[in-house]
Parts: sequence; C-alpha cells; structure tokens
Amino acid sequence: MPFARLAAATTPTCHIGLGLAAVGRPGYINLGRERDLGEDRGVEALRARTHELLDAAYAQGVRYFDAARSYGRSEEFLAGWLNAHPEADDVVVGSKWGYTYTAGWSTDAERHEVKDHSLAAFERQRAESAELLGDRLDLYQIHSVTPDSPALTDKQLHAALAEAAAQGVTIGFSTSGPAQAEAIRAALAVTVDGEPLFRTVQSTFNVLETSAAHALAEAHEAGLTVIVKEGMANGRLAEPYAPGGLKAVAAETGLGCDAVALALILARPWAGVVLSGAATTGQLASNLHASVVDLDEDQLARLAVLAEDPRVYWEQRGQLPWH
Repeated sequence: MPFARLAAATTPTCHIGLGLAAVGRPGYINLGRERDLGEDRGVEALRARTHELLDAAYAQGVRYFDAARSYGRSEEFLAGWLNAHPEADDVVVGSKWGYTYTAGWSTDAERHEVKDHSLAAFERQRAESAELLGDRLDLYQIHSVTPDSPALTDKQLHAALAEAAAQGVTIGFSTSGPAQAEAIRAALAVTVDGEPLFRTVQSTFNVLETSAAHALAEAHEAGLTVIVKEGMANGRLAEPYAPGGLKAVAAETGLGCDAVALALILARPWAGVVLSGAATTGQLASNLHASVVDLDEDQLARLAVLAEDPRVYWEQRGQLPWH
C-alpha cells in the first residue's frame, strides 16, 4: 500500500494532501476563484501556479498529491513537476478516472466534464494516465461513484481493476452526492476472487456535510485508507463566506476558518489524508496550520451543529457556478 509511506512520515503535515482540481483547468466551482486566480488562466500560467504550489507543499511536508483525468491538465502539470524533482521519490501520487474533461480550456463551456464508468472508459483513461505519470502513479480511483454507478456491478470492469492492482497500482474509488454512505457500503462489498477490490475511498466530508462519517469509519475498520476531499466545501468554509459559528471558533484559536475546518476532519480517527484544495501558496500555508489546531470538546460541539441535511448541501453545491 503506498500510504504506508505516510504512516512512517514524521512531519505534522504528512496527512494533509494537495488536490489539483482548482488549478489544473481554468474553470472550477470554488467561491472566490476570480480573486484567487485573476484573469490569466492560460495553460502556462496554471502550469506555473501548479508547480509553485507543489514546491511549497513538498517543502512543508506534504507527501500526497491528487489529480484526475477530468482536472484539465492536472496530470500533465504534476508529471512535469515530478520529472523535475527526482528527489521527491517519497511522494504518493493519486489520480482518478471516470470523467472526461470537455470544457476545451474555457470557463463558460456548456459542460465541463462527462461521466462514464464503463470498462472502455477505464481502459482509455488508464492508458492516458499511464502515458503521463508512468510508474509514478500509485493510486487510481473511480471518480465519483454513486449507488447507481455501473462500476459497482460490472464484473468485467472489476476484473480489469484487479489486474491493474496485480500490476502494482492501488485501486480505490471516490464518492459524491447525498447518498455517499450507501455508495461506500456498496463498494466495500465488491470482491474479486473472494478478495476486496478497493483499498482506498475518497469522500466529501466537512463541517457542513457529515453524512458519510459512519460509513467512512466502517471503511477504515475494513482496512481502507480514507481520503477526505472538499474539506472547505468549495470555499463555503473560507473567509468571508464561512458561517458565524466557524468564525467564532476560529477567532478563539487565532487561526483561519480554513485551518479550523480542516482540523475538524484531521481529528477524526478514520481520516488518513485530508486534501487541501488551495489555489495560492498563501491559502496552502493557512490550510497547513490545521495540523496544529487543537479543538476542545466545546468547540467541536459548536461546530457539529453547523451540519446541513445532505440533500440541501448537495443541491447548493450543484448550483455553484463555474468560474
């Protein structure tokens, strides 16, 4: 398991990863994106920004980097950085397949990505990821599994994923939507030749969306590494958008709302890696303060009441504009 390397790491930030969704393509759904990225969203500008973030993350102890086929050129940008930094052989690299980027490097495309969990899509995208990342790809996850995903029942796909696992790539899945817990439990039941297929799960969990907590604890107990995405709720937990209860706790700690929001997740015993989705090095530095935040029981209780009904949360997320 590639994440054994993280278990042996001693830096306070080794269980914080850097996700490249916000910088691998010109459009994304994070609030405040116009301010973060400015007007220059050209390929070379975002390549330079990605490399700057990777430099800063690695220097500060981050050892997991997360990309996806649908994150524009994220795999290409990450591969370029890895090639330029052979000393970074302790990095764990993850990517995802199952969505195809279709925006054509535009922020106002009608559709930014198209979902396809078929065997044919896996074979095509696995080859594309391999061409860019080669043997540096440690983890390959199905992107955004839902309870109705054919990826949960397609035996031919399961056999192909098991073959990739036999060749040394750890196989996992990510989840999205109000039924994440159901999708996680269904995926835990998938086996090939009597052995569990999936070794990692990457799910949305944050101050506002906590519905997958019990299922993620079950996944952890089953031996999967749990990766938490969207810990900042696509910017809803950052200044100035954060709810008052989070702002109050942050003021007590003397750190940012982002650090407190991510610290809440790090405090979960099942959370193996928590992703930062920073778009600037300043945001990254602030996010990494999460590793030193020590929330007391009263503060945790006050944050717990901020959780929303998952259907409400995901409906609002679906209305966020691509910037």
